[in-house]
Amino acid sequence: MSLVFAAITPHPPIIIPAVGKHETNLAFLTVNAMKKLANIFNEAEVDTLIIISPHSLIYSDRFNICGMEKLFGTFGQFDAPEVMLEARGNLDLATRIEEAAEKENLRTLIYDNNSEFFELDHGTMVPLYYLKNNAESSFRVLNIAYSNLSRADHFTFGQVLQDAIENSPERIGIIASGDLSHRLMRGNETEIEAGKNFDNALVDDIKNNKLEDIVYYEDSFIEAAGECGYRSILVLLGALDRKNVVPEVLSYEGPFGVGYLVANFKLKGE
Repeated sequence: MSLVFAAITPHPPIIIPAVGKHETNLAFLTVNAMKKLANIFNEAEVDTLIIISPHSLIYSDRFNICGMEKLFGTFGQFDAPEVMLEARGNLDLATRIEEAAEKENLRTLIYDNNSEFFELDHGTMVPLYYLKNNAESSFRVLNIAYSNLSRADHFTFGQVLQDAIENSPERIGIIASGDLSHRLMRGNETEIEAGKNFDNALVDDIKNNKLEDIVYYEDSFIEAAGECGYRSILVLLGALDRKNVVPEVLSYEGPFGVGYLVANFKLKGE
């Protein structure tokens, strides 16, 4: 059918109240933005949500696509085992993506661990926590891990997603899950400055709808930032390629020394 929702979200477990407790309030801009994004998500009436996560099982030479029906996870490793999330997968869409990737000579793996469920990582669960808590209807979730392939391959994989989505009968959403610089407070003066420069550039380019500029950041500029979200964002930008979008930064902050960005991409005409 079509892509109807696209966003960038951070994934710090500390913004889950049961995990962060009183410290969650220190990231109130992010929490409020995630709640606003959840409302936007509801209005989009998404059938399947694709989440590109830096913390799923990453292969160096291919993109890992979840091929399992039952997804489940808890925040047990963050001392909140009572917070549980579950969802249904979407093997049909995974197969469409695999077929589209083959046409572009990109390697993929449809992952199945032959167990009862696929264990969700926190890069997937944190955004999902806010969207599912506010959801008025059920939706499927397709977890995808990025790879160690080139930046060009990540952008092309995003174009592959676009092709698969346009050939799907469903309303699809995509989230690029990832934190920005992890060096806003930690490190020497040069490292801290590099982290702030990266975050400021990326946030400004999104605010000013200069999305193409993000694709062409220098390798040294990216590496100096110590980020984990750039490749997720590249995939999202590939999926938005040639589409008429209006980006909106809902929030940006770094209260714990890591950059948290929440951004929505309104798809005009969708």
